[in-house]
Amino acid sequence: VQLQASGGGLVQPGGSLRLSCAASGFTLRTYTISWFRQAPGKEREWVAGIHAGNNHIYHADDIKGRFTMSRDNAKNTAYLQMNDLKPDDTATYYCARGRPPLGSIRNGDVYTFWGQGTLVTVSS
Repeated sequence: VQLQASGGGLVQPGGSLRLSCAASGFTLRTYTISWFRQAPGKEREWVAGIHAGNNHIYHADDIKGRFTMSRDNAKNTAYLQMNDLKPDDTATYYCARGRPPLGSIRNGDVYTFWGQGTLVTVSS
């Protein structure tokens, strides 16, 4: 079982990146998949998630309109398209799988398996 996050890098403010979370060893769509991020010295925060129960996609309020999560079932991969990036978006981004109740989708403690993270640095 593996979650491979990729796509991070250095980007200028206002730029875009697309992160990928490739799953192997299990079927991605049967789990709730979320993106989290953690900046140096800060707590981990939930960014977006696709809930397995209703296949709806949810985004955190502070990135709504700039970030879009999606999933490609044929490729067994989830994505996070990030536009208009800001220096405050600098963080290591992780994808995680779990089966949380919908009301707990933002709670990282209920996710049982995590990818290794990909670093996003937004700087001029």
